[in-house]
Amino acid sequence: MPRFSIIVPAFGVAGRLSQALDSVLSQSYGDFELIPVCDAPDSSAGSVAAAYAERHPRVVPLTSPPSGGVGVARTTGMAAAAGTYLLFLDGDDVLTPGALAAIDARLTGTGDVDVLFFDHERVHWWDAETSTPPLGPAPDGAFAPGRAPALTGVSVPAWSAAYRRAFVVGHRLTFPASHFTDIGWGGLVTLTAERMAVLRSVCVRHLVRRQGSRLHSPGAHQLDLLDQVELVLTRAADIALPADRLSPLFEQLFSAVLRTAAHPERLPAHLRRAFFRRASRLYRRHRPAGFRPPAGSVGVQHRLLASGAYDAFRALRAFNQGVAQAARRTPRSRGLRTRARYALQLRRPLDGDLAVYCAYWGRGYACNPAAIHAKARELAPHIRSVFLVEPEAVAGLPDDVEYAVIGSRAAWEALARAKYLINNANFADGVVKRPGSVHLQTQHGTPLKKMGVDQSTYPVVAAASGSFTKLLTRVDRWDYNLSSNQHSTRMWERAFPGSYETLEYGYPRNDVYYTATADDVARVRRELGIPEGRTALLYAPTHRDHDTGFDARLDLEAFCEAIGDAYVVLLRAHYFYDRGSARGDGRIIDVTGHRSSEDVCLAADALITDYSSIMFDYANLDRPIVVYADDWDVYREVRGVYFDLMEAPPGRVARTPEELTAVFRDGAYADSSAAALRAAFRQRFCQFDDGRAAERVVRRVLLGQPPESIPPVIPLAERVPAPAHSLVRS
Repeated sequence: MPRFSIIVPAFGVAGRLSQALDSVLSQSYGDFELIPVCDAPDSSAGSVAAAYAERHPRVVPLTSPPSGGVGVARTTGMAAAAGTYLLFLDGDDVLTPGALAAIDARLTGTGDVDVLFFDHERVHWWDAETSTPPLGPAPDGAFAPGRAPALTGVSVPAWSAAYRRAFVVGHRLTFPASHFTDIGWGGLVTLTAERMAVLRSVCVRHLVRRQGSRLHSPGAHQLDLLDQVELVLTRAADIALPADRLSPLFEQLFSAVLRTAAHPERLPAHLRRAFFRRASRLYRRHRPAGFRPPAGSVGVQHRLLASGAYDAFRALRAFNQGVAQAARRTPRSRGLRTRARYALQLRRPLDGDLAVYCAYWGRGYACNPAAIHAKARELAPHIRSVFLVEPEAVAGLPDDVEYAVIGSRAAWEALARAKYLINNANFADGVVKRPGSVHLQTQHGTPLKKMGVDQSTYPVVAAASGSFTKLLTRVDRWDYNLSSNQHSTRMWERAFPGSYETLEYGYPRNDVYYTATADDVARVRRELGIPEGRTALLYAPTHRDHDTGFDARLDLEAFCEAIGDAYVVLLRAHYFYDRGSARGDGRIIDVTGHRSSEDVCLAADALITDYSSIMFDYANLDRPIVVYADDWDVYREVRGVYFDLMEAPPGRVARTPEELTAVFRDGAYADSSAAALRAAFRQRFCQFDDGRAAERVVRRVLLGQPPESIPPVIPLAERVPAPAHSLVRS
């Protein structure tokens, strides 16, 4: 029997779950079992938990339906727990170093108390400011409830205490299935506990999410708060709790009620008066004898609630509500001044049959938006599609694609009226997220390098990234965010914290790797000017934030001379650099200007890259990949990365031009060892790409079909990638 069972609900926190689990497993005190509770074994969080369980025998993953919320997940974990004491940790929180040892020492010193409360820090999502709420004037040592009037379970979150399992089981305590599960749980614990204790040490660092607490989100679920208050107070009446113990519990329960009543945005307009009236009835029915409200404005709110004076209560809060509304109007007013025409169009109804697309800040018809656009014309022909481009990209557009030039009157009108807005980067800051509109962020690669707010600790990158506040304002417009693998799901959650829904559908731009034919491959090779019978090597280096201008980082002429006449090199610079024509006549063919990165990949028999995300897409073709990592240590230090590519590469790794030449001269780039590395890489990063990603996106986002009707992802082993042209795959 372990000393502690630590239960970690992990819904929607896959990006930070590893930090939570590591904070437990790295504790100096080791007598515990760790129970992560995820929504499904194959979910993003479930995969993380399973990987930890393989390495650590003390990790015992469980599953619980996400519809039951964190309360049901905690109860599920308690049912399987064997520890003497139960601790709870949210999946994006961490234990502080030495926390378990401190908790054990306190419990040993006070005896077998039912509950030990300990302090915590609330850490803002950007890991900056912290605050430590006091536990109140509780005496040292163990004490009976009532000895510390300011301290009840209602005022302390479940993850800021340790609970004796025999006490929990003996009183059949479970977490209510409610948004406000901590309120109900804490109240019931207060009613039944006989001995409590306090540890005045910070043991948990609780992440305050950017999107805010679920308890503060608007909706009818706010009525659940009153259900929990009624549950606790009814139980208190049943056991005839003395007034001196009931009063602090009553005051803290209604402190939570008044906070909700004082924030009208948390409740739909038609429920605000009903919430107040029901709260008023509960207040009068359960008010302890001799209870005196606190002094000041809070006391006034108590008296108004007791008398059921909703109109007076509403008048009291009107000023603060008006200030908040004025603050919300400010950005729109700025938009009215700068884009009068756009603001006028915003007053017109949304066009439910209009979609606006954009890729790479208007560089052309490309990437995921183009693939979705093409599939939408097939599956949703009633939706008019407008692609936004910069003026210089107009000439390269397909003839049958309707477009508007960014910044033009037509572009702003389309942005104002369109129901659907689809982009692989972000629309301009002035674009307003209208009620009823649907914004889809498709992304444009799998993240190896740090992205979004994760760049904030890398000075060179942060300086070039602009305002993170503006970035997050743009993130707040997203309704959906596309992911091609669970790694991306977790990293996007960290890099772009928001309330969007993640679609683990794969990247539509990669569909072609499973649908192209041998004739398609041959056609593209002819278009690019690849000589018949040559093996084409695509060389695609990424951008360096610490460099200015394009640097091939390799003497391509010398490289071609060294590897022999059997090869040609297709040079594709990062899209930040414009390098002209997509055709050449020698052994080096510059394909940077070719519209379609996917076509270029189809034409290539093998890929040479450094740290470009093109490797994740190209892996779908199951063709050889060589990583040329001549400056990995510098890149990792300056740019920041999410994993060590040298430990898990998609194929052979070369650090010098000589090593790169050698792997092609001796054929090692395509041998069985390289194939094994590639297979593991594909298993990890090509999870959802199967040729039907665009269809899934169109059906879910544009046609509004329910998730259960969306075509499932084909298992990797059953997928057939587009054929190579000249290379016999090992």
